Amino acid sequence: MTQQPVATPQPVATSDKLDAAVLKVAGVVVLGAIMSILDVTVVSVALPKFQNEFDASYARVAWTMTAYTLALATVIPISGWAADRFGTKRLYMVALALFTIGSGLCATADTIGQLITYRVVQGLGGGMLMPIGMTIMTRAAGPHRIGRLMAVLGIPMLLGPIGGPILGGWLIDIASWHWIFLINLPIGVIALIYAQLALPKDDPEPSESFDFLGMLMLSPGLALFLYGVSSLPEAGTFGDPEVWGPMLVGAALLVAFVLYSFRSRHPLLDLRLFANRNLTVASVTLFVFIIAFMGAGLLFPSYFLQVRGESTLAAGLLMAPQGIGAMITMPIAGTLADKVPVGRTVPFALGLIVLGFFTFTQLDANTPYLLLCGSLFVMGLGMGGTMMPIMTSALKTLHAQEVARGSTLVNILQQIGGSVGAAVMSVILTNELNGSRVIPGVTDPSGEPVTEAGLAIASQQRPELTQQMPVEPSLIERGLDFAAHAFANTFWVAFALVALTFIPAAFLPRRREPSHLLDGTPGDELKTPVVIH
Repeated sequence: MTQQPVATPQPVATSDKLDAAVLKVAGVVVLGAIMSILDVTVVSVALPKFQNEFDASYARVAWTMTAYTLALATVIPISGWAADRFGTKRLYMVALALFTIGSGLCATADTIGQLITYRVVQGLGGGMLMPIGMTIMTRAAGPHRIGRLMAVLGIPMLLGPIGGPILGGWLIDIASWHWIFLINLPIGVIALIYAQLALPKDDPEPSESFDFLGMLMLSPGLALFLYGVSSLPEAGTFGDPEVWGPMLVGAALLVAFVLYSFRSRHPLLDLRLFANRNLTVASVTLFVFIIAFMGAGLLFPSYFLQVRGESTLAAGLLMAPQGIGAMITMPIAGTLADKVPVGRTVPFALGLIVLGFFTFTQLDANTPYLLLCGSLFVMGLGMGGTMMPIMTSALKTLHAQEVARGSTLVNILQQIGGSVGAAVMSVILTNELNGSRVIPGVTDPSGEPVTEAGLAIASQQRPELTQQMPVEPSLIERGLDFAAHAFANTFWVAFALVALTFIPAAFLPRRREPSHLLDGTPGDELKTPVVIH
């Protein structure tokens, strides 16, 4: 006897509201997203502490962030296949456990090498949390409510870069750097128990065989390409073999994978999904936006730390207006994404970001905090109406069996865009700062000459340096002015890239289109496309 689907398991067709059952599932995913996203930005404020603790250079300790990103990029491609093969609940719990174990190991590190290695373990778990979490939430929401539920997931995605520095600075100030990792242990245990109780039982369908050949090209290709990009700030030029060598090999592997994937019956990464116009346009828009905003976003706290001499906690708190702005518009944008085509709302949100961003192209060493915080608030308003609606547009017209692979594509583009943006902005800022005048007769402990900007920045965190070196106060002021203008020039590049996002955004859907999210999946109630109202 054929079992008939019951009417109760799928509330999506009867209600536009997020009921308790759907919010319960969303809570699991948000917990995992909070851990994985916060961990990136929490570590960013701990880098100076790692330098002192492990007696290592900044370039060396920066690999605690780079290694995590590389691990993320390596494991994301297999997430779509693994979700189909083993089930989303099972895989999500494995990712949570791996991330939690990696966090515990990081807190035990005695050397910088150990810490970098343990960050890789963390990244292998964290890389699966976001794409699998997006798949779980998309399936739970259904076509009518995907925008609202994606807005819920967007909260940790947008607030992570703001809350991370605050949390990291506070933990380092009151305890030690170990606690930026130890705090993940209770959250991870709670998330595992919550996931076991809240997520629906897995019913994985038979999956095609694993694409080992594709994995041997895609994962190493991504890792090598991003390794080369991440080496750029330390090398300072694309001409360094450590930069162009891995990038060239990685790019060759990626090109080979692209050519291979269109011939393979079951490729590891289904690039055929880009035949969906909405997915392609949304992905390009998101990619350009991530390069600009996420790359520059890492520099906002650096300006407060290096030029204004704020503590890590104070720098994090100064970033809070951006999070407040995002919290205001994100629920509104999520609701609108279910009712209004994103092509009619995203350009207005981008306009707010451009407006707020302009202030940072005019920075000096004494720009009023009221103006800076007000601009961050306006940018937050724009952020809340940008990322999640774009991701909603990318996924909601996919069929249910395509969601896992679609979210994998979107997450890979985010990781590549974020890594490229961070590396490019760091190189531009470094080159700008290197243009500062050298102080005659003054060298650092390694014998290297000291620049005015370099001394001014160092003196903001270590005022005793001005007593140790015979320099005039006017020199420090001149160095801070130069550093502020270096930041401003870097933000001009980011500003131009954000403005360029208007071009692909102009092609986002401006008419209501049918959603096939639940169409064609065995057991689904909805067998025909549902128009998004």
